Amino acid sequence: MEKALVDILERVRELFYKYGVRSVSVDDICHDLGMSKKKLYQFVDSKTRLVEKLLELERQNFEIIFEKHNFEGVNAIEILLIVSRDLGERFRDISPSMTFDLKKYYPEIYHKHVDERIEFINNKIQINLQKGISQGVYRDDLSIELVARLYMRRLIDLHNPEFFPADKFSFQTLFDVMFDNFIRGIANQKGIDYYEKQKRKVNFKKFK
Repeated sequence: MEKALVDILERVRELFYKYGVRSVSVDDICHDLGMSKKKLYQFVDSKTRLVEKLLELERQNFEIIFEKHNFEGVNAIEILLIVSRDLGERFRDISPSMTFDLKKYYPEIYHKHVDERIEFINNKIQINLQKGISQGVYRDDLSIELVARLYMRRLIDLHNPEFFPADKFSFQTLFDVMFDNFIRGIANQKGIDYYEKQKRKVNFKKFK
């Protein structure tokens, strides 16, 4: 994705977060960018296409988090800690209300986005679970497929405003608690001891 379009999408993301997806019009976007519609339409020809490209960028940024590190020979728990730190930094301004707007007003695009992201994460989590079991830091009685599915269900639920109203819970807080519970549920005592030690070394912040 070309840099000019990425810069536009990053700004649109901020506008959507601040004012809501439905409330921000193409005219609003052009005014904020100081750009004519003609110029904007050289990149995307409608707001729907803009939303589609924004979610494509979100998936791309999400996958980069997993791919930019060399995890060869790294402890499975440390991998999750590093990835979670980067997730928290990248997605700290995601709100359930923004997700609600996308789901309500762009359901086909949103569900395609979620399905593709779920497939990617599910694969990475299963690999991590297998690695952790072989390293002796995860319980050896885990059902890898079931645990991976439960993890995905938890991630999806984080964006449900009926369960987690945006005015009460930030994404950072929800993710932090979910992640901590997840690790403690799959790790054996050796793994928990390692987790407690390593999370401080990788600067795993408690999201407030």
